[in-house]
Amino acid sequence: MLVLALGLGSCVRPRPDAKTFPQTPPREPLSRAQASASWVAAEHVLEGRCVVCHGCNDAPCQLKLDSYAGIARGGAEQKVYDGSRLSAVEPTRLDIDAHDVPGWRQRGFHPVLPEGAHGDPHPSLILRMLELKRAHPLPDGEDLGKEFTFDLDRKQSCTDDSQFDVYAREHPLWGMPYGLPALDDVERTALAAWVTDGAPYPEPPPLPAEVNRSIETWESFLNQPSLKSRLMARYVYEHLFLASLYFAGIDDALFFRLVRSRTPPGSLVDEIATRRPFDDPRSEHVYYRFVRRVGPALSKTHMAYPLDARRLALYRALFLAPDYVVDRLPTYEPQVGANPFRAFAAIPVRSRYRFMLTEAEFTLMGFIKGPVCRGQVALDVIQDRFWVTFLEPEAPWMADEDAFLASEQLDLDMPAEAGSSSLSVLWQGYGKAHDRYMKRRGALLAEGTAGGHGIDLASIWDGDGNNANAALTVFRHFDSATVVQGLVGGPPKTAWVIDYPLLERIHYLLVAGFDVFGNVGHQYSTRVYMDFLRMEGESNFLLLLPPERRAALVASWYRGVTGAGKERVEAELLGFTGAPRIAYRTAAPELELFGMLRSRVKQVLARRYELAPRESALARLEGVQGVAASWLAEASFLTVREGNERSHFSILRESAHTNVAHLFREAARRVKEEDALSVVPGFLSSYPNALFEVDREELDTFVDAVSKLDSEAGYRALRRRFGVLRSSPDFWKHSDHINQSNHKLGPIDSGLFDYNHLEPF
Repeated sequence: MLVLALGLGSCVRPRPDAKTFPQTPPREPLSRAQASASWVAAEHVLEGRCVVCHGCNDAPCQLKLDSYAGIARGGAEQKVYDGSRLSAVEPTRLDIDAHDVPGWRQRGFHPVLPEGAHGDPHPSLILRMLELKRAHPLPDGEDLGKEFTFDLDRKQSCTDDSQFDVYAREHPLWGMPYGLPALDDVERTALAAWVTDGAPYPEPPPLPAEVNRSIETWESFLNQPSLKSRLMARYVYEHLFLASLYFAGIDDALFFRLVRSRTPPGSLVDEIATRRPFDDPRSEHVYYRFVRRVGPALSKTHMAYPLDARRLALYRALFLAPDYVVDRLPTYEPQVGANPFRAFAAIPVRSRYRFMLTEAEFTLMGFIKGPVCRGQVALDVIQDRFWVTFLEPEAPWMADEDAFLASEQLDLDMPAEAGSSSLSVLWQGYGKAHDRYMKRRGALLAEGTAGGHGIDLASIWDGDGNNANAALTVFRHFDSATVVQGLVGGPPKTAWVIDYPLLERIHYLLVAGFDVFGNVGHQYSTRVYMDFLRMEGESNFLLLLPPERRAALVASWYRGVTGAGKERVEAELLGFTGAPRIAYRTAAPELELFGMLRSRVKQVLARRYELAPRESALARLEGVQGVAASWLAEASFLTVREGNERSHFSILRESAHTNVAHLFREAARRVKEEDALSVVPGFLSSYPNALFEVDREELDTFVDAVSKLDSEAGYRALRRRFGVLRSSPDFWKHSDHINQSNHKLGPIDSGLFDYNHLEPF
C-alpha cells in the first residue's frame, strides 16, 4: 500500500507573491541571515533525501516537497492518477489552485508540520516518520517486496498525525524514507532542529538587475496592444506554459514560468488558474507574466527553454514581420481553444511550424515531461525506441498548407474540446474525422509531388545546417520515456517523420489538452487519438520507401491486429501509393533509408549518446538480445569505477511487442525473444529502475553475466553482485554521486532523479 513516503522538500523558497504559511505561529519568510541557523543545515538533507521521492504529481499522497509551499500544504488521500474515475476532480496543482494553507486545508490536505499558535514540533508527522524509520530500520536481505509494496497503483495509506499510532503499529517498517535506508544521525538531527525551530525558510535573494531588465523586455514584448501581438502572445504562452524559462547568457540557474495574469507588468502577478492553458480566463484583460520557479529542478518535469535577444528577434520575424492581418481574436470556446488550427488560423503555418521546430526536442518533451508525470496514457501507444525526423518547412507543397489546414479545421478537432468528463465513445467520431483528413492530405501530397516531383531526401529537414533538433530519438521505459537529440543506437524498428499538423496535434492532445485530473473517458479518448498520430508519423516515414515494401513493414509492426483494426491500420499507413524519388538497391530498403537519414542530418547530428571507442565491453552489451535482455529492467544506471574516476552509462531495455495498437493486455503482446539493449553514456531516464556499480576490470564479467541471464534467480544474483540495492548501506552516497554527476553533464537541463520506480531489491 502506498504510504506517505516522507522525504522532505529542498531549496524550499516561497513563490514571490506568497506571503504566509501558517505554522507555529504563522510566519513570513525570513531574511537569509535570520533563517540560516537551522535552514542551511537542513537544506541539503531536504533535497538529497526527500525530493527524490516527493517531487512530481505522482508523489505519494500528493506530498510534494520540492518547495516550502509543498511542505506547508502537506498530504492528501485523493489520487492524482486514477484511470477509473467517472468524473473529473478539482485540480490540486501546487502554487496554482490554492496559494495558502487554509486554502489547501479546505481541499482536504493535512499538515506534516506543526500548526497553530501552540504547535508542538515533537509529534509532527515529519519527525514521527523519521523516528519510526530510526526505530525500525530496513531489514537485512536483498528483497524488500515482502515488507513493502512498490507498485505505482498500490493503495494509498495517507496517515495524518491523529492516526499515526495506528499506522505505526500496522506498518512499523514504513518509516521514512520509505523502502530506502534511514537518514544518518547528522541528517536526522538537522531536520529535527529545523522543525523544532519552527521550520524557518528564507526569502529568495533579489533577482539580479539584468534579469529584471530581461523580464521587463519580454513582458513588454508579450503584452503589446495590437491584435496581431496579442494573438502571437497567446500562441507562445500555450506552447511554453510548462517550460522552465531562463535568460541565456545572463543567469542559467534562475528559471521562470510564463503565466496568464489579471494584472499588468509592473504589479504583483495575479495568476489565472484554469485546467488548460487555452481555457477561458474569464478576465477582461489577460497579461503574460513571468513567475520565478522555486526549489530544485526535477528531471521528470524540468524542461529548460532559453530566452535571449536572438530568440526575441526570431519571434518578431516569425509572428510580427509577415504580412497578415488579425481583425479579431479567437474566442475561448472549447471547440476553438482546443483546436489550434481554428484558434491560430491567421498566423502563417510556416511561422507556427518554424516556432515549434526550432526547439523540437522541447516540443516532444512536453508529452513526456508534461502534465502526466506518469505517462502510460500516452506512452503505451509508442514503440520502445524510434527515430524522429521532420518534414522540410520549405517543401514545395508547404505553399498550399495554409489554405489546406483552413479547410480541414473541423476534421482536426481533438478530445480536449469535450472537457475533462467526456464520454469514451466520442473517439469514434474523431476516428472518422481523421480518416477524412488523411484521405484529403494524401490527395494534396499526390498533387504536390506529381510530374516528377516525388518525395526525396530533400523533403527531410536538415536543421538548416545548424540545428540539432532535426534528428531525435525517443525511448520508452514502460510508463515513462525520454527524448534526446541524435539518432541513437542502430536502426530502430520504426521511425516517424513529423510534419506541422502532426507536431501541433501532439502538443494539443498530450500537453495543452491533457488533464491529468480528468475522467476515464477523457483519458481513453486521448489514448485512442494518439493511435492515429503514431500511425500518421509512421505513414510519413513509409512515404520515403518503395510502395512494394510498405505492406510488409506494416504487417511486421502490427502483428496480431485483425478485423476492423487491421483495416484501419492499412488505410492509415498504406493509403498513399506514390513512389519516392530515392534509388534503393537491396531487399531491405528501410535499412538503407535509416543510413540516408543519418547522412541527411549529419552536419547537425548530436553525438552525445554514442559510446566512445574504448567502451568495447559496453558495445558488446548492446549486442545482448532476446530473453537475456528481457531480464534487465527498462532503465538501469551503470557506474563504472576506475581508480578515483567514475563513468556513467544507461542500459535501456527495448521491450518488443507484436504491436502497440491495443490499449489493454500489453503483457500478452510482449515478445521477449526480440528484446534488445541500448547502452549510452550518461543518464537517459528520469526514473531509474535499477542501479549498478562495477569496477572497470570487472566490466567484461558483468557483460558476460548479463548475456547469460535466463531466470529471475540469475538476475537477482547479478543484482547482489553488482547492484546498488535499496538496502545497500551506501545507497545515499551513490545517489548523491549520480545526481551530482548528472548536474555536471548538463547543468542547465538536468534535474534530480525520481526513485519511485526503483525495483524492490
